[in-house]
Amino acid sequence: MKLFDLSGRRALVTGSSMGIGMALARGLAEAGAALVLNARNAERLEEAAGTLRAEGHEVATLPFDVTHHEGVRAAVDGFEEAVGPIDILVNNAGMQHRTPLQDFPADAFERLLQTNIASVFHVGQACARHMISRGEGRIINIASVQTALARPGIAPYTATKGAVANLTKGMATDWAPLGLNCNAIAPGYFDTPLNAALVADPEFSAWLAKRTPQGRWGRIEELVGAAVFLSAPASSFVNGHTLFVDGGITACL
Repeated sequence: MKLFDLSGRRALVTGSSMGIGMALARGLAEAGAALVLNARNAERLEEAAGTLRAEGHEVATLPFDVTHHEGVRAAVDGFEEAVGPIDILVNNAGMQHRTPLQDFPADAFERLLQTNIASVFHVGQACARHMISRGEGRIINIASVQTALARPGIAPYTATKGAVANLTKGMATDWAPLGLNCNAIAPGYFDTPLNAALVADPEFSAWLAKRTPQGRWGRIEELVGAAVFLSAPASSFVNGHTLFVDGGITACL
């Protein structure tokens, strides 16, 4: 369907050498998009690119640190000049740190702020400047079920993901008049490397199955449809929205 066709579009996905980022990149490619993979680890990034190329997808790599403003700007500007436009940005890079709030290390708090929220500003602004000049573009920020809910031991993470949703609203407010669509996806509990410790905890998995109406962990491929929708013509009048993909966990007590 043309409403969901991404042919002729190029998508930059940050933190895309593994996990949710790689799954989203693959899904966008299957919908027709050319890919630009990003991560700090260049070796792991090339492995991911090789895997996707072997599947028949058009893939470029762009290693940079999403927390370094000038480095991000230089990388995005250089790619736009040398290769071509970035039409879709998925701000996926993120991290987690679990410690009771009263013991939470200040340096870990700062890393969370830089990785989970400052990076959305850095990469979003760098790409938006080019999108604005063309009068169109799609930005998708990866929020979390913790955008709406909290759990013990991750208060700073919860704060950063709440900020991602509000920054998404701000992006839409400033950039929708200039042709951009800026939205967020808030995954629930998915079986990813970031959640490996929780997945391996039988007690937590049992609690999650009872707490989630669909009764299980999410599978990362179940996020792809939301990403394709928010990247495609089908969502042309969707702006500033956070789409929860969580098995219903935020819908019930």
